[in-house]
Amino acid sequence: MMDAGDTAWILTSTALVLMMTIPALALFYGGLVRANNILSVLMHCVAIAALASVLWLAGAYSLAFAEGNALVGGLSKAFLVSVPKDAVWPGTKIPETLFFMFQMTFAIITPALIVGAYVERIRFAAVLLFSGLWLVLVYAPVTHWVWGGGWLANMGVLDFAGGIVVHVTAGVSALVIAAMLGPRKGFPQHVVPPHAPWMTMIGASMLWVGWFGFNAGSALAANQDAAMAMLVTHISAATASLVWMVLEWKKFGKPSLVGFVTGTIAGLATITPASGFVGPLAALIIGVVAGIVCFLAVPFVKNRLKVDDSLDVLAVHGVGGATGTLLVAFLLTLPGGAGLAESVSMGAQFMVQVVGVVAVAIYSAALSWIIVKITQALVGLRVTPEAETEGLDYTEHGEVGYNI
Repeated sequence: MMDAGDTAWILTSTALVLMMTIPALALFYGGLVRANNILSVLMHCVAIAALASVLWLAGAYSLAFAEGNALVGGLSKAFLVSVPKDAVWPGTKIPETLFFMFQMTFAIITPALIVGAYVERIRFAAVLLFSGLWLVLVYAPVTHWVWGGGWLANMGVLDFAGGIVVHVTAGVSALVIAAMLGPRKGFPQHVVPPHAPWMTMIGASMLWVGWFGFNAGSALAANQDAAMAMLVTHISAATASLVWMVLEWKKFGKPSLVGFVTGTIAGLATITPASGFVGPLAALIIGVVAGIVCFLAVPFVKNRLKVDDSLDVLAVHGVGGATGTLLVAFLLTLPGGAGLAESVSMGAQFMVQVVGVVAVAIYSAALSWIIVKITQALVGLRVTPEAETEGLDYTEHGEVGYNI
């Protein structure tokens, strides 16, 4: 039977998670680019939202959640033709149509996260083709592996709200496309700083609120698990923000607004896989680790790997999601945590988590490389040097963000 309270909460969570892409992520990323590229970033986010929605209905949802094999689901639920209006999602008291919508918002934000890796220099046609292929070939199968009854689910991997499914896939794929696309002009010494840090802060604040739908909504019920997920999400975000601020203050002499809210996102990404399994003390620990590890990952990617992952998708989302996924094995037993499964040791659970992270990272990297090659062959990848200098707002979309 359906439950009105559960249904109302997941309806609310669905709206919150959609808000995370449009407008929250769009504003967060939009403030970080040059003024003549803001509209292109907004366009990327909103276009991906529309494209992912249609592809999710057409078959990506079915590949992720329909009955299939250990690697991918079948197509029995394509276009939802076999899903009655009154169908209840197994193990819950919510309609399957609502589960479809809730998971659709995850399918929207995950390829949209990758936008941060290629801003200011990519063709719009390439964004659409890459994102569409990536959703079907990377996101849907990995979702099936972890949440749809696939091989990682059968191994017992723990990923409550998307540390592996969302953040590892997006982070690793971001690194691949950024490396293949090449750096922006002037990288790394002469990259123009963010044109609107205030906009980035507004976007980050909306992401912070929307993340409650992301994590607490993943309980798929209005219950104690949702309440604890919301609590630990907030604590991790607040802690990581403060840790990042202190580290930046010590390193550069001044704490920046952009740095503070980057720490916020790091804390949110890192708690995501653990949010339904750990308590407040663990959330505090995760927040501290997230702030430190992701802070160190940013210069590592740009200066050591020399990859222009422009808005730090790998360092914040990929590294954060992987870190939280691994930490959950050690933090389950702290007060408020769910505890380990019967007859499963901490070491055994950790190894399962390692397999999940490594396998998904390798798969995401390999398939992303192939998808980029296909995209490059069919529509081209990078804009001309002249278009990059002038900005993508006008050269790709015929509009400008500011009439100055």
